[in-house]
Amino acid sequence: TSLKATGIDFLKSQNTREHHTDGYNIKNLVVRRGQPFRVQVSLNRELSAADKLSLRFGIGENPTKIRGSLMSLKPEKAQDFNGWKISVVKKNGKECLLSVTSSPSAPVGKYTLNVKTGTNIYKPENGVIYLLFNPWCEDDAVFMADEAQRKEYVLNDTGYIYVGSPYSIYDRPWNFGQFEEFVLDACMYLLDKSKLSLSNRRDPVSVSRAMSALVNANDDSGVLMGNWSGNYTGGTAPMDWIGSVTILQNYYKTKKPISYGQCWVFAGVLNTVMRSLGVPSRCVSTFNSAHDTEENLRVDIYLNESGEKLNWMSLDSVWNFHVWNDVWMKRTDLPDGFDGWQAIDSTPQEQSEGIFQCGPCPVKAVREGDVYLPYDAKFVYAEVNADKVYWIVKKVNGKDKYIKVTTETQDIGKNISTKAVGQNKREDITLQYKYREGSKEERKSMERACSFIRPSGMVPRSGYATTVEERGMRINRPTVLHETVTKTGLHLEITNTEALHPGNPLELAITVKTSTPGNWTIDLAGSCQLQYYTGKVQANLGTIKETIKLEGRSEMQIPLKIAPDAYLKTLASVDDEVLILVTAIAEVKETNDKLTKETSMRFEYPPITVQMPETAKLNNDFSCAFIFKNKLNMALENCKLLVEGLGIFKMTTFDQGDIMPGRIMKSEVICTPTRLGEKKIVAKLTSNQIKGISAEKAITI
Repeated sequence: TSLKATGIDFLKSQNTREHHTDGYNIKNLVVRRGQPFRVQVSLNRELSAADKLSLRFGIGENPTKIRGSLMSLKPEKAQDFNGWKISVVKKNGKECLLSVTSSPSAPVGKYTLNVKTGTNIYKPENGVIYLLFNPWCEDDAVFMADEAQRKEYVLNDTGYIYVGSPYSIYDRPWNFGQFEEFVLDACMYLLDKSKLSLSNRRDPVSVSRAMSALVNANDDSGVLMGNWSGNYTGGTAPMDWIGSVTILQNYYKTKKPISYGQCWVFAGVLNTVMRSLGVPSRCVSTFNSAHDTEENLRVDIYLNESGEKLNWMSLDSVWNFHVWNDVWMKRTDLPDGFDGWQAIDSTPQEQSEGIFQCGPCPVKAVREGDVYLPYDAKFVYAEVNADKVYWIVKKVNGKDKYIKVTTETQDIGKNISTKAVGQNKREDITLQYKYREGSKEERKSMERACSFIRPSGMVPRSGYATTVEERGMRINRPTVLHETVTKTGLHLEITNTEALHPGNPLELAITVKTSTPGNWTIDLAGSCQLQYYTGKVQANLGTIKETIKLEGRSEMQIPLKIAPDAYLKTLASVDDEVLILVTAIAEVKETNDKLTKETSMRFEYPPITVQMPETAKLNNDFSCAFIFKNKLNMALENCKLLVEGLGIFKMTTFDQGDIMPGRIMKSEVICTPTRLGEKKIVAKLTSNQIKGISAEKAITI
């Protein structure tokens, strides 16, 4: 009788354990490239020497050998097909155990497996195998040597995204959830949607660039619609997400963009996609990130005479924080020395090669100033290295006059942060992106970058500039803008003298210091505004104007107090978290010295407490309680509690209505753990007034 295959066992539990893919919640076999896996074929009779048996792996619509999309592997021939290998491990009666090793540079994606015996073809059910990048394989371009790093950057499905402002950084827990149901399928759908050629699917550089484009909905109806308007009707407000899972599942189900994202949501989802495909990835937050629209390494900020920032004039913006991703890979397409972390960004800011995509740009190229390298190195370099120039706009004879006040060369690209490996804390990676401010290497790198980016002369960039003080301001090629230095040793500090609880007055203070001998008369203007994290001002809350006298080395603290009524309406009218922006301008009468200083601060909120046991058993229910006491002097309206525990319970929302001052809210979830190990439960409370309260707790199953 002619030989026929009657069945195939994908030996899933053994293969997935060895390939570190046992976390994926999926029926099919998931393996990583360049590493052997085994399948057992059952036949209708024993294999004889004359029999022809082959395993056929096909990728794409209609696989062919010529295009390299069909691998026909014959165990009796020790041939190497496109880097794939097959061998017989053992024969036992009608059973045949085979070992298959895909090429370490095989295209990633879904492969259909058939067994061919003579002219018969056997097509198993669930015969689709998912092939991923392999950071455990030395010959794979994404190889990562350190096991603790692989655990964090590939296998950890929870983490933090750092937000806030340089002087008040806080963490937002985020569930990446790369192993949850349909998440890997969503990534495979994106790979198909990217229309990458087969050879580009081998290459993590092409794949990560394509994913940076597809995670935003611009150009290609990708995963997320960006929205920074403050109005999120018809979708979910960006602050309301606590992870990527719901976003990717809904996208896969509807094949339509999900509303709405802002930078940390884009970065959270892109992190999930890259880890899911097997590329080591991390979320990276940069504080005071420059969005420089002209690649001239300069951001202009315009203030009125009270020190209030003028939104409508600025073409550039400085975001309090911006989040992108680093992915780990060898760059065989570049000269030596640029392997390792590569920046990619899926927030739609600028087009690159006509599409909203960004990267991969070698982090080392940013540090060395090699901004001519692909991809988008100039843009990333400016994000972390631009200079900030402050201008005061005065009305003189009915015309706007621009006066340059301060140049800050060390204010952009602060405290670049990511979650530490194996620990729930922040790691500062600024020195991977740039040399120490003021060091010899930093100057060299800056000069190198400036030879490729042409910084413009010192003329205000406002689209509205009409008259400009030209005196000595036109520099042909400033490689280095100098910090503003004053004769009086003038120095400004901005602090809050009381905790910033919503519902209370904002008790702020501006400290003015001088440090050189002499009698100084100083005009001080101070303003307080509410702003989005993108630097856009939402409301003016109040200003002060004082003239103070200081002598020699001395200081004075000027209070700036804002009543709750000034900001409560704005707080309730926007669906974003807003920051308190305080700006001060000081002018010394005797010397004409001018100085500006700004600080962003965050409101402080009462905590959510999570109560549950420290350990639980697989498939045994336990209860988890969320408790919140409103310790503020104001009601929180329209409260929602969002909770999610990967491998424990699905995303759940509780509507809590209004929580009055002093009231306690308590909600409970019955949890059924389905996976072993340390799991995290994340909770988030949002209301009309406050968006940013979150908590998390770990439990060992």
